[in-house]
Amino acid sequence: MNENEQDQQMVWLFVLDRPYKVPAGLTIQDAMEYAGYKLTRGVGCRGGFCGACATVYRIEGQYQLKADLACQKVVEDGMHIVTIPFTPANKKQYDIDAPDMKADAGILLSYYPMVARCVSCNRCNNICPQELEVMEAMNAILQGDVERTARLMFDCIQCGLCSMRCPGEIPQFHIAQLARRLWGKYGESPDQMLTKRLGEITAGKFDEEYDTIMGAGREELQAMYDTRELKLA
Repeated sequence: MNENEQDQQMVWLFVLDRPYKVPAGLTIQDAMEYAGYKLTRGVGCRGGFCGACATVYRIEGQYQLKADLACQKVVEDGMHIVTIPFTPANKKQYDIDAPDMKADAGILLSYYPMVARCVSCNRCNNICPQELEVMEAMNAILQGDVERTARLMFDCIQCGLCSMRCPGEIPQFHIAQLARRLWGKYGESPDQMLTKRLGEITAGKFDEEYDTIMGAGREELQAMYDTRELKLA
């Protein structure tokens, strides 16, 4: 043990069944890197917003298999860790531009009838790293309210942890994505500012500025960033 390790509390964890001693207080992601792993998959924003680092773990001596985001969950002594590249869940194929598509709960239920298996156990809410009201969003579909589902799940990061804990085997995150798409395309009125900006982009208004940025070197880009004009709403 080196001097730094003597000055701080250390914990044991197991990554793919290999034991490592790491400082307490690290996240799973930081602990794996401390142990010598070079993370090239399952790493994104590192801030709990992208959902790329879903991880399965179990605490030694406990029966329950748990899941969390590796960039947010702090390691515990005796933690057995397995990282996964994504959460496997059944996702239906659909064409959002199809003539029969609309912001209707019936459409959601036609693709994902398993929503009706929700027993309101609250497990999806408890595991959601964004603390979203996942259970309420699924119930809103059964009540015919696509807008409520879309708004409750607006910040869903598609980590899929909710589906891991669901006894009804409901892929809530895929369902929420379809709800947001349906409501955004067929329920919401077009935003005037967005429509205007899309028109400007299509017309090539920003092509010259884009080419300048893409052709700039590191130092030039840094200078552009440092001298940029901030427009506060």
